[in-house]
Amino acid sequence: MITLTEPAIQQLKQLIEKQNDANTALRVFVSPGGCSGFQYGMALDTTLQEGDEVFERDGIKVVVDEYSINYLEGAEIDYVDGLMGAGFTVYNPNAVSTCGCGHSFQTADHAGQAQKCH
Repeated sequence: MITLTEPAIQQLKQLIEKQNDANTALRVFVSPGGCSGFQYGMALDTTLQEGDEVFERDGIKVVVDEYSINYLEGAEIDYVDGLMGAGFTVYNPNAVSTCGCGHSFQTADHAGQAQKCH
């Protein structure tokens, strides 16, 4: 299960409202890459794929594919607005290390293939 903080919920509601499509969901995924082995990805999506898991949090649909769900179980998505800029961030209890850029991570069992941080 993935949770959303109140700031993330509020920001997502604004973004989804602009899409003008009631089927719009937040797709959260991981993919090989980044300087720690895996990197996070998020996108607004209206299409479900076979094997997707769908969660609903305060009116926000969150979609996670079957590959990513194992890496994101228990994760929390937050929206942070600070001196260095604003954006979504993932707090992942499965990550044993993260990259300085904050967009990639490594798990204990699956290190992935580290790449240069962008």
